[in-house]
Amino acid sequence: MSPLQPQAILVLPHLRIQNANAIASPLTHGFPSITAFTGVMWALERKLAQAGVPLQLHGVGVVCHHHQEQVTQGYVRSFNLTRNPVDKDGSTAAIVEEGRMHLQITLVLAVSEKRTPGTPAALVQGNQAQLDEWAAKAGHILAGMRVAGGSVLPSRPVPGKRVRPWMAIVPEDPVAAEKAFRQWRRQWLPGFALVGRDDLLAQRLQDLLTTQPDATLLDSWLHAARFNYEPVVPDGGTPAPDGQVPWADPWRPKGSGWVVPIPVGYAALTPTHAPGAVRNARDATVPLRFVESVYALGEWISPHRLTHLGQLLWHAEADEAKGLYRCRNAYKPAHADDANANAAARTDALDEWDDAEAYDYT
Repeated sequence: MSPLQPQAILVLPHLRIQNANAIASPLTHGFPSITAFTGVMWALERKLAQAGVPLQLHGVGVVCHHHQEQVTQGYVRSFNLTRNPVDKDGSTAAIVEEGRMHLQITLVLAVSEKRTPGTPAALVQGNQAQLDEWAAKAGHILAGMRVAGGSVLPSRPVPGKRVRPWMAIVPEDPVAAEKAFRQWRRQWLPGFALVGRDDLLAQRLQDLLTTQPDATLLDSWLHAARFNYEPVVPDGGTPAPDGQVPWADPWRPKGSGWVVPIPVGYAALTPTHAPGAVRNARDATVPLRFVESVYALGEWISPHRLTHLGQLLWHAEADEAKGLYRCRNAYKPAHADDANANAAARTDALDEWDDAEAYDYT
């Protein structure tokens, strides 16, 4: 299923999230799962509909500006846990194992209009007053919601930061859309955007098969999720002058990027059960299916390295026949050997800062 072409974007900048869930899956921690943000997107769309805002949200991008995981410092880290009040009989309550973190993030939502036939379109150039009203209403609604299990704190005006929600029309012309995106992305600096790197997982599997013929995708994911130190022989096979051989991870050379294991959705374990057939289900009015997490690789990159909006957005897709419910991202990196393109990207980024237009950052 191809994602819909967004008519506009809704940006919720520099959200301060307190005590978000740091345990994204049974095997990963350190940042909420991308499914948490698609869940926020759908919940916000329902609340906007209740408020009379005819917007459909069908893609979300996440840019992290700051994160602070609530853990003890040291070589071995453990989560800071809370001691619950004593039970009614005076006995000590059990400690619930949970991980929390504080975040400052920007959410970029792909927007289209739900319009009835015969009514004029609102997502058009020149209708900025209506867009500002909808953006302000979306920010007000989100302030009372949970984001990845965390509470949304008020954003304080900071010089140089645009902290109020805003909307902008996405031009239909691809060249104009890329130009507009270059203007938007500089507002998300400094920060790092989470993108999908399924290609790295497939490449890691191919590399492992050369030495481990029975390797699987799970083996490649586990291999990519850890450091694999080994003695590195210098180029040419000549020993070091002091006779010492350095140790390094050949799979993570300098400039390979900030690649991390991430959960991207769920895979079904059972057939779909009819509504109300499973006791103690959270919602007895919808079908229920038991699932487990689906894992992939992601990468944190600076927003100025993105060339168009589609590289930032995550879209949810469901395959009922396969029992697969996962999020996908359309990021495709430039060729590693294309140094000229990388240099041009850096030059464009510097030019954008030099030629920045005046914005209202309040």
